[in-house]
Amino acid sequence: MTFLKVKDLEVEFQVDKRSVKPIEKISFEMNEGEILGMVGETGSGKSLTAHAIMGLSTLVGGKIRGSVTFQDQELLSISQKEMQSIRGSQIAFIPQNPMTSLDPVYRVGDQIVEGLFKHVKISKLKAKQQVLDLMEELHIPKSNQVFQQYPHQLSGGLKQRIVIAMGLCVHPKLLIADEPTTALDVTVQAQIMRLFREMTVDRGIGLFLITHDLGVIAQVCDKVAVMYAGNMVEFGKIDTVFNTPSHPYTKALLDCIPYIGMKKGTLSAIYGNVPGAGTYPSGCRYHPRCPHSNEQCENSMPTLIQIEGGSQVACHKY
Repeated sequence: MTFLKVKDLEVEFQVDKRSVKPIEKISFEMNEGEILGMVGETGSGKSLTAHAIMGLSTLVGGKIRGSVTFQDQELLSISQKEMQSIRGSQIAFIPQNPMTSLDPVYRVGDQIVEGLFKHVKISKLKAKQQVLDLMEELHIPKSNQVFQQYPHQLSGGLKQRIVIAMGLCVHPKLLIADEPTTALDVTVQAQIMRLFREMTVDRGIGLFLITHDLGVIAQVCDKVAVMYAGNMVEFGKIDTVFNTPSHPYTKALLDCIPYIGMKKGTLSAIYGNVPGAGTYPSGCRYHPRCPHSNEQCENSMPTLIQIEGGSQVACHKY
């Protein structure tokens, strides 16, 4: 069942009296109980895509166009009040940095309970017990003790679990996690990724995972979307994209991954930087950094098309 469908999504801001579109023509589908990963360098538009899906871009003066259909409901045509009732209850968001996402002056248990009260009519006693049960489910040791603690008393891994608990407390259908493992060491990162996989299986929720880490994507995701300069350049099943990448940018990202036994000085790097919104080049936005670019790439923007193997790719090569 396709329960999230994004079509031709774009966001526009007015900057110094001119129109800037940091993301354009983003289209993908996601099924129930599926984990979709979105990768790309900083500035590619990953977080902004997530914010647009949740209607958050309009809160800071942005205009959202296109279509976002969630469980057969068009989200871009409903009122802010209706959208606010969906945020948290049906679509939950885990922000980028758990270290700064928790209020330092409130106990972590009270912060989870607050989210529960916003969407569910429930007594304080039942709310606390429900939160403690959720904390146990998330493998938080000594949950009664942790419930009473303040954020500064917790490790990075526990803070991340608390932020996940805040997102899951009202049993959403879709969980959007924006760089959930950035500030964690590799051991805790692996634990959090296993936790995400367990949640999708046990709860049947969909997980939209944004990360720079291709290893994380390979470990837990079913599908992957590759973003570059506000465009989606490749989309497909994880095995297909990782084993036979089609877009030059996807290949370049995979070539940047170090491996055991690699000779000194052989690690690849991508020439140049991602252009900022408002300074995107004409034609294919990757062409100034692409070793295979030609005149067509410089003058014409490629569209996302289906290729052999089931992937979708935006490249004139196809």
